[in-house]
Amino acid sequence: MNIGVYGLGRFGYFWAAILSKNFKVAAFSRNPERPVPPGVERVSEEEVCGCGTLFLCTAISSLNEVLPRISPLLKPGTLVADTCSVKVRPVKMMEAFLPSSAQILATHPMFGPDSAKTGLKGLPLVYHPVRMGPENDAYWKSYFNSLGLSVIEMTPDEHDRQAAYTQGVTHFIGRVLDDMKLEPNPIGTMGYGSLLSIIQQTCNDPWQLFLDLQLYNPHTEEMRRKLKSSLEEIMGIISKNVSGV
Repeated sequence: MNIGVYGLGRFGYFWAAILSKNFKVAAFSRNPERPVPPGVERVSEEEVCGCGTLFLCTAISSLNEVLPRISPLLKPGTLVADTCSVKVRPVKMMEAFLPSSAQILATHPMFGPDSAKTGLKGLPLVYHPVRMGPENDAYWKSYFNSLGLSVIEMTPDEHDRQAAYTQGVTHFIGRVLDDMKLEPNPIGTMGYGSLLSIIQQTCNDPWQLFLDLQLYNPHTEEMRRKLKSSLEEIMGIISKNVSGV
């Protein structure tokens, strides 16, 4: 089976490397300077779209440009799977832009190069078959399970609701802590070390991912309002007690 990976950013490179252990993988990047993992063939946009299964590893904000480009290049029956960190918007866009002959799978690997440093076992992958045959559905669920991943079937809206309060809030806190210029400290507690780990895990990713998480998930605005309200509540508790100091 020939697998295509469209996009060779930080996650695309990582994902292509994983897939190449079991498949012949071809990859395309609009940036010719992006490196390609060992064992993965760099190909043209037309060639990568000719693969039977195509994983989209592009920014959420770029889909409105990418999907119209690839649509006329796809063969009938091609399975197109996104890997975006938001699900409602990409699913709607794939249904709108891809030909009716294309199969569609929505996925969100809830991990990346940092969190998978010690292996994939037990890491969650959200899985939602949008429009695909039962054989392809069973095949890919079996494959992801064979990697040791925890495959979680979930609707796009339920994913986005939960992701806003897991991945979304984590990336938000990570950027806030990074803006505070926190550094390793010889008297830092284990909890402080955990905060530094959050900074490393979130801020190694590009700003575009952070912005896409905050802008394209329909539930993150509510999350930010609640976060602000909770911060103000705690600050209020401090203010009420400052007179006794």
